[in-house]
Amino acid sequence: MNDMASAPLKFGIAQSVPRKEDPALLRGRGRYTDDTVPADALHAALVRSPWAHGVLRGVEVEAARAAPGVAMVITGADLEAAGYGSMPCAAMLTGHDGKPIIVPHFPALATDRVRWVGQPVAMVVADTPARAREAAELVELSVDELPAVSDPEAALAPGAPQLFEEMPGNQAVEWRWGDHGAVAEAFAKAAHVTRLRVVNNRLVVNPMEPRGAVARFEDGRWLVQAGCQGVFGLRQQIAAAMNVEPDKVRVEAGHIGGSFGMKASVFPEYVPLLHAARHLGRPVRWMNDRSESFLSDYHGRDSVMEGALALDADGAILALDVKGTGNLGAYVSAFGPAVPTMVIQKNLPSAYRLPVMAMTVRCAVTNTVPTTAYRGAGRPEAVYLMERLVETAARETGRDPLEFRRRNLVRPEEMPYAAASGLTYDSGDFPEALEMGLARAGWGDIEARRREAAARGRLLGAGLCCYAEVTAGQGKEMGGIRFGADGKVTLITGTLDYGQGHASPFAQVLADRLGIPFESIELLQGDSDQLLFGGGTGGSRSIMASGAAMLRAAEEVVENGRKLSAHFLEAAETDIRFAGGSFTVAGTDRSIGIMELARRTAAMEAPPEGLPGSLDASLVADTPPSTFPNGCHVAEVEIDPETGVVALTRYVAIDDFGTLVNPMLVEGQVHGGVVQGIGQALLEHTVYDESGQLLSGSFMDYAMPRADDLPDLELDFLVRPATTNELGVKGCGEAGITAAPPAVMNAVLDALAPLGIRHLDMPATPLRVWQAIREARATAA
Repeated sequence: MNDMASAPLKFGIAQSVPRKEDPALLRGRGRYTDDTVPADALHAALVRSPWAHGVLRGVEVEAARAAPGVAMVITGADLEAAGYGSMPCAAMLTGHDGKPIIVPHFPALATDRVRWVGQPVAMVVADTPARAREAAELVELSVDELPAVSDPEAALAPGAPQLFEEMPGNQAVEWRWGDHGAVAEAFAKAAHVTRLRVVNNRLVVNPMEPRGAVARFEDGRWLVQAGCQGVFGLRQQIAAAMNVEPDKVRVEAGHIGGSFGMKASVFPEYVPLLHAARHLGRPVRWMNDRSESFLSDYHGRDSVMEGALALDADGAILALDVKGTGNLGAYVSAFGPAVPTMVIQKNLPSAYRLPVMAMTVRCAVTNTVPTTAYRGAGRPEAVYLMERLVETAARETGRDPLEFRRRNLVRPEEMPYAAASGLTYDSGDFPEALEMGLARAGWGDIEARRREAAARGRLLGAGLCCYAEVTAGQGKEMGGIRFGADGKVTLITGTLDYGQGHASPFAQVLADRLGIPFESIELLQGDSDQLLFGGGTGGSRSIMASGAAMLRAAEEVVENGRKLSAHFLEAAETDIRFAGGSFTVAGTDRSIGIMELARRTAAMEAPPEGLPGSLDASLVADTPPSTFPNGCHVAEVEIDPETGVVALTRYVAIDDFGTLVNPMLVEGQVHGGVVQGIGQALLEHTVYDESGQLLSGSFMDYAMPRADDLPDLELDFLVRPATTNELGVKGCGEAGITAAPPAVMNAVLDALAPLGIRHLDMPATPLRVWQAIREARATAA
């Protein structure tokens, strides 16, 4: 609406505003799941399988039931008798043969077979957490151990241990996409083909706050308080798992200490927890400890991709062919199948001009923790493969990797650009992002720094990543605006802040649009009973989706305000104009501010006929299509060839996120994503042995990035607003974790290139790097 513009505000769009929630959190006043302790609460502990694979012959619980303070012991048989369902799968893919993905029954507590170390088998409920855990140790499992398989390619091989009778060969689905015929033709006429096999290492998500929940059963429905990524979506999943209608479940979320995709799913522990709450008539609490989290939080990544890139004689990319294997883990989780298939597919072209592409992916089950979406969720895998192919193709054909990229990047004059993924890039200047990254990183002086490092006995390498990624697509989101008698304005949204800091940027958008004081705006989220709908947070959608819903709700507020102000100002509705937070009669100085209008409307005993009773608005809006964050990240490393230690000495990030609603918070998102990407590239690795035992099951064995692993991160932004949404935003939550792994690994391999080392899989740990150097030296000798 062209009369809704407002004058610049103290805390409007494009200003760096501190997070509204930080003062409370810094003073220890946050309310996380573990802070919810009802006076009459009972406490639950899980009995988990110590075997990766076996036939479950029996669960002996009598000693646990007789233990002090124990109120209930629940087994899989109890849940089956109660008629509960299976853990739901939301990503119901169709295979190339037209058949749906095979989704075996996923019980909340194991019944006939255990399939991963850490799978829940029983739950003990007692009057204290300690007693619940002590009694859980008294539960005895009788299991006939079976051979296990943890590698997805091995699981698909003939003779591999079979996890499910209904899934022959451990293959849940073979998924294909693209014009395979056109790709074959392009490869037939190619002057050069680069082939590369890359592994995207399995990662443990490790949010700061472990999973947990508090369940109550009151007035015929459950109340579940838990950290998640969207209370509305979790309500739907819990209802499916419990075999009840969604209105029988209410979900609330307080402060959340991170999720990164993992807490978007309903987990098996919820079902026995809710069962106990109903049967005992008391609240029941459960919190994972860190050791349990390693064994039971759904993991991320774990895919193998073989990519082939076809080039013409001039070095132009002709086609891409990808054959992949995705590890779903022991069961098909809610979102696990989508990641190695359609999410990777949408992101494969990245920032490059790619005429045609084809993709074939086999999704396997293994005796490992199930996998799900982890920050980036397919974007890092796709961009990593493409960037490694581009870098390798340039070197194989004797071309400068920079010039090769310049030759093949989509140019701004080609926008809107129809990508081979089937999506259309609406905006961006990929070559400019590259040039900004090179300039900021001092690329022209690389050789001088390389010589200086060599004089110190170090191998210096520089690498970069040009990327374009895809955010979540079209959908729906709720927007609500409520004016309170206390002068506060409540913004209601179906997205959920689990660490991003939504309260400030959302308030900035509303303040900018309606002229409401930033300090007066409060965010209401995290209660499914308050929502008409909730798409949740994920896929870098929140500011785009909630922003669209907010703007539609703001339009409704203005429409209501126009009617009401016409009444109070004794003017025709058509003469009312809105700007700068005030309604004014056109051509006069008669006006009323929006907050005063809300106060006077609330004071009316009853509105005159035909007038709304308030300014309030509540609606569900269609959200805009996907946006395409893009940029260039540059990494510089030094390697000690005698120890294999990789030191990251410089990192530059140039990102185009469109309009920056709150630049300071955007920088925070980039910082966090980059650090997680560095962790995957250099440190983090989930290791199973041949029997399916998790060897990296604690922070003693699983390396997380620390401050002393990092250089100062140098950030800058290229602003090319999106044309597909009114705010011009593109989403910023996953770019850092998408761009960092290829930038860092390209730098590592640039440092190792003089030794003849062409490829190294993540993570580039000291041992792996040292072994590669040792083998290269032996070959050269």
